Amino acid sequence: MSELNETIAFLGPRGTYTHEAADVFAASLGIDNPELIECTSFDDVFNCVDRGRAGFGVVGKENSLEGPVTATLDNFAFRSSAVILAETVIDIHHCLVTAKDASIDNIRTVASHPQGLAQCRRYLNEHLPSRETMIMPSTAESARLAATDATIAGIANEYAAKLHGCVVAARDIEDHLGNQTAFALIGRPGSAAQLVGKTYKTTLALFLREDKAGALNMILSEFAYAGINITMLQSRPLKQQFGDYMFFMEFSGKDIDLDVQTALSCLRLKLREVKVLGSYPVI
Repeated sequence: MSELNETIAFLGPRGTYTHEAADVFAASLGIDNPELIECTSFDDVFNCVDRGRAGFGVVGKENSLEGPVTATLDNFAFRSSAVILAETVIDIHHCLVTAKDASIDNIRTVASHPQGLAQCRRYLNEHLPSRETMIMPSTAESARLAATDATIAGIANEYAAKLHGCVVAARDIEDHLGNQTAFALIGRPGSAAQLVGKTYKTTLALFLREDKAGALNMILSEFAYAGINITMLQSRPLKQQFGDYMFFMEFSGKDIDLDVQTALSCLRLKLREVKVLGSYPVI
């Protein structure tokens, strides 16, 4: 594998769930010591891949509580030529993390990303009432801060706690225990990555010729006739004028399957563009 193909861009800083997903993908790619590029946004991750700074990138795809990641969808539809090479699902388990010599009784401030604080509100109200909260750019950054100050607790994953030398004071403190995020490994079209999995998905971006009654039903009927299971459907504005939309669709199966090829061929006759964003394994 070339030096470029051992480089993975991800949403930093180190210790985020995206970093954890990057390690999962690196192991699947057989990369023992990947060169990791920390990015400040998913837009930057796409730019790294598109401009050849990184062989691969890792971006958030969908959260079980919040839904699809719109920044990722918009890059696929309007800005990037990158494709999805694989998907992995990471369980989102928040921990209360502290410095090694900290005592819960001496904690005066709880720091984390706004989503981390919001997703652990019940625990904080019951176990750390009246503590001040501090907004951080990421959950990983809150672990780094907590490791240096015994009066501050962070809300982060165990991965970040180990990375920054924190103690895990409490595990699984999130309000909803079914929280998961799907992450996508992206690369340029024709990338050398050959990954396998037990299940496969295909993601499409669908652009209408014109907005008219029955357009969505026409799209769905092609997959219904073929017996293809649609797992996600999301509309996004075309960013041209109010009321103009395109659709993202995800379904079970590979784009080389005969029933899928038939459905796609029919759609290409009816739509302005059918863009295959990736046909990939779930690992």
